[in-house]
Amino acid sequence: MKIYEKTIEILRLEAAAIENVAATIARDTVVRAVEMLLNLKGKLVVTGVGKSGVIAQKIAQTMTSTGTPAIFVHPSDAMHGGLGILSEGDVVLALSNSGETDELIAMLPAIANRGAAVISIVGNADSTLARSSDVVLEAAIDKEACPLNLAPTSSTTAALALGDAIAMTLMEAKGLTEADFAVNHPAGRLGRRLTMRVADLMQANPAVAPDAGWMEVVKAISTYALGAVNVVDQNGKLLGIVTDGDLRRTIERTAPEDLETLTAESMMTADPIKTTSSTLAFDALKMMEERTSQISVLPVVDGEKCVGLLRLHDVVRSGI
Repeated sequence: MKIYEKTIEILRLEAAAIENVAATIARDTVVRAVEMLLNLKGKLVVTGVGKSGVIAQKIAQTMTSTGTPAIFVHPSDAMHGGLGILSEGDVVLALSNSGETDELIAMLPAIANRGAAVISIVGNADSTLARSSDVVLEAAIDKEACPLNLAPTSSTTAALALGDAIAMTLMEAKGLTEADFAVNHPAGRLGRRLTMRVADLMQANPAVAPDAGWMEVVKAISTYALGAVNVVDQNGKLLGIVTDGDLRRTIERTAPEDLETLTAESMMTADPIKTTSSTLAFDALKMMEERTSQISVLPVVDGEKCVGLLRLHDVVRSGI
């Protein structure tokens, strides 16, 4: 067996299954399903058994994270108390390739009694589940990608892709923004990039006056241990920044007898690139990195007042 060629063949079979669903699914059923979920006053209950159950769980999670409240309930659990979650006005999204899954069929009378609508994703539009559904999304395939045409492969891929497509259509129709998305994803790198601000990571303002001597600057940099100090006037306005590199280079080119004349103002980088405390930390990171010559610190200025210093090290350590 040619392993690579077989793997690519299976990938193409699964891709073809999605293409087939996109080409054959009825327009009106898609519109009805999306409109039903867009106007949903209650919650979406997603259900399925076996491999379809795994796909159903993923669809439920995708829906919830993109603005459509959803929960997965296994049919067996549903028939032993789990249906208590279902209320009038809810919608059930049921997945079954055959449309004849016993556990799902057993749920149908109880779902009807509770006044919930049913949307089904099935491979057989002439099945018991399809005939009992308010909206039928047909995700029929010619064959599974399994060499024996037995293991659910193309069918589950097509169902997952259709669930994702519905979820993303709903997300766009609801006008979900990055800020809205971040509310549902506060943890992990994605959440931190969308929610963490400079204020969460900046160091309290390490600053010296413009007339501070070079030894005072050295002591300040050592005391704050941030690799730089801001230079501010008596009103707290940022004038410049003195980094380790600025200090070293200035001392190297200054005659020993002239060291006493050095001041923070004579050593600083005037009008440096700066940020604000409300800026996203990820945007500040890009400001520091997406340059011809990278910088490792950013003064933080709100209005006319310098309020802190942001280090590249702290941003990277935050995990964004």
